[in-house]
Amino acid sequence: MLIDLKKLAATVIRRLKREYPDAHCALNHTNAFELLIATILSAQCTDARVNIVTADLFRKYRGPEAFLLASRSELERDIRSTGFFRNKAKNIQAACRRIVDVYGGEVPNRMDDLLTLGGVARKTANVVMGNAFGIASGVVVDTHVSRLSQRLGLTKNKTPEKIEKDLEKAVPKKDWIMLPHWLISHGRAICIARKPKCLECVFSDICPSRVIFFPDTIKRP
Repeated sequence: MLIDLKKLAATVIRRLKREYPDAHCALNHTNAFELLIATILSAQCTDARVNIVTADLFRKYRGPEAFLLASRSELERDIRSTGFFRNKAKNIQAACRRIVDVYGGEVPNRMDDLLTLGGVARKTANVVMGNAFGIASGVVVDTHVSRLSQRLGLTKNKTPEKIEKDLEKAVPKKDWIMLPHWLISHGRAICIARKPKCLECVFSDICPSRVIFFPDTIKRP
């Protein structure tokens, strides 16, 4: 039986909105530059840990020029607890160098420009575009979005790039920015990676994955 993905997506969004009315970007920031740095640091790291680190980091470094004045070793020490700190420090300073040299010290608000910055791939660019500039350039696909999109039947693909394309087709553009926040909230609260709480889930009546985790609760014909 063919599934109407746009209809399914509309149902998913309607329920998520009701369940998580306060969903928002979990990375603390006050401007596009801070969000860019926080998102680079969030790779393979929890948002909570990033927020702890950036609370001090953004007081110490007030902009891209300040990050460039720091020695690489000092910056590495400041972000060490986020993991992969050497590569992140390198990418942060590379991004800052280009922001200063090419974009006059301001984070660009075009996808093509963002993708030229050190450490910035499509996910990071989408985060900045949507949450700093309010521009729906695509759908952010992190581990939660990937997992829930597959479990709910919104995609059969495994790679972030293909999942993003499927979500863009199924979800109205006006919801592209908020959808990841809703899904992340649900992924953390209910649709946990190893032991989802299917019996508490707002999608328990429509989710095709419930039979995988709780087969005994499915009524047989």
